[in-house]
Amino acid sequence: MATCGMAAGAGSVYETFTQEITRRGLARVTLAQTGCLGVCRLEPMVEVYTPGQPKTTYIKVTPEKAKRIIAEHLVNGHVVEDYAQEVELANQQRIALKNCGIINPEVIDEYIAKDGYKALAKAVTEMTREQVIEQTKGSGLRGRGGGGFPTGLKWEFTHKAEGDQKFVCCNADEGDPGAFMDRSVLEGDPHALLEAMAIAGYAVGANKGYIYVRAEYPVAVKRLEIAIDQAKEAGVMGDNIFGSEFDFDLELRLGAGAFVCGEETALLVSIEGKRGEPKPRPPFPAVKGLWDKPTLLSNVETFANVPQIILKGAEWYSGIGTEKSKGTKVFALGGKINNTGLIEIPMGTTLKDVIYDIGGGIPGGKEFKAAQTGGPSGGCIPAEHIDTPIEYDTLIALGSMMGSGGLIVMDQDTCMVDVARFFLEFTVEESCGKCPPCRIGTKRMLEILERITNNEGEPGDIEKLEDLAGTIKTASLCGLGQTAPNPVLSTLRYFRKEYEAHIEERICPAGVCTAFLKYVIEEEKCRKCGLCARTCPVQAISGKPKQLYSIDNEACIKCGLCISKCPTKAIEKRHQQ
Repeated sequence: MATCGMAAGAGSVYETFTQEITRRGLARVTLAQTGCLGVCRLEPMVEVYTPGQPKTTYIKVTPEKAKRIIAEHLVNGHVVEDYAQEVELANQQRIALKNCGIINPEVIDEYIAKDGYKALAKAVTEMTREQVIEQTKGSGLRGRGGGGFPTGLKWEFTHKAEGDQKFVCCNADEGDPGAFMDRSVLEGDPHALLEAMAIAGYAVGANKGYIYVRAEYPVAVKRLEIAIDQAKEAGVMGDNIFGSEFDFDLELRLGAGAFVCGEETALLVSIEGKRGEPKPRPPFPAVKGLWDKPTLLSNVETFANVPQIILKGAEWYSGIGTEKSKGTKVFALGGKINNTGLIEIPMGTTLKDVIYDIGGGIPGGKEFKAAQTGGPSGGCIPAEHIDTPIEYDTLIALGSMMGSGGLIVMDQDTCMVDVARFFLEFTVEESCGKCPPCRIGTKRMLEILERITNNEGEPGDIEKLEDLAGTIKTASLCGLGQTAPNPVLSTLRYFRKEYEAHIEERICPAGVCTAFLKYVIEEEKCRKCGLCARTCPVQAISGKPKQLYSIDNEACIKCGLCISKCPTKAIEKRHQQ
């Protein structure tokens, strides 16, 4: 019952189970909701646990399938093999996602049954603040929100900062296109975040925390509100936690969907109720943050690792991953990939392993072309670097970055110039406009890219893009502007010939940019049925039944509807030349 499941129809399935269990009087059956297990492509999923028997997982369940599962499995004890499938999380190691898809996120007792709040109890009753910080430093945990700054060092700076009031804040304003890692933790295991923030509060000397979460995440907001209320009632939030002198309280702040508020200073300004715009740094938030008080700020995934580090020790966590990138990383796997969804892998896993072993390869057996990591701030990794281990420094060396964890796979049919245009268009829309290099520079870059993809590119456009990119990266105020040119620069680095083909040869090699294309009906294949003409939304196809139809490419909007409807595949896309 996470967002992905409900988008696939889990709500009606849950309702069906509720009604049928009541109607049949199945008092021995307990129905519970969970968050996302990560295999979003198989939603809605239903798992049946029977004492003394293996778990049964049903995939792509509908209300009709639910009724059959109830009748045959819950009533008569027979597994419905037609709907069952064993779901394995191969080559993964779940730490941040430890409880997601396993527990009911709206029941604190289920979190406690999975060792929940033990780490907080250990921290406040057995450890000094300095010991908690040392454990975090020793683990090698780095920020999972994009920058990759050592988490323990950030805690230490905030701890040492002078101030009569300190704050702990969580960046849950997940805004990258194709990213849903933090949302899944919030929806599937909200108490993990609460516990981690309380531990952080104890370590740095803060008694107040804020979770800045997108208002577009209504399920996450609801479950966070429930979790906070439950934590207060259970005594693990509030005054004198676990009988200690440590007090800690949390509040939610809802963001309005501004991507720039993912930048730490803009986020803090927004919590204060002001327009979300970044501030120059230094001073950094650890010294002068929320209401000018020392503030610790990390994202959801970073915090989600903390309870396990405190429980199992720094040495355990630092033994996972690589020398400079410890632990695991959660990725939202999307794009041209068979197994879309959420994965958590040890740092150092290669891109090839992710795409083929976990992701199941490219649909239709097509060739892998590139992977976009880091969202609008990241870059594209080409097929030639598919054996690259995924870790902070290697991705930066390739012109990309870890980012928050979006990983979009592209196949041979992807136009890399159009990809760069897409991400830059997003950045232009989301720029706060405070500094001219970002406000004006990214707009000028986008105009050039739009001309290139509209078959209006000119000699020198590539050089203009590179010059503008250098200025924007150097002179922009915050990380949004400083990284905005990355998708353009990385595609120029690895796919420069595609840019040149658009400008010099007047072709789009991938056949994506419609301004370079015309639609043609092949006489040999056409059966003259007229279905294409009846389908065309702009009447660009003319002809009579039993005669060859023709397409007016001046009127054609290149929507591709005629191609999808033609029963003999007689319509082809060709370059204008």
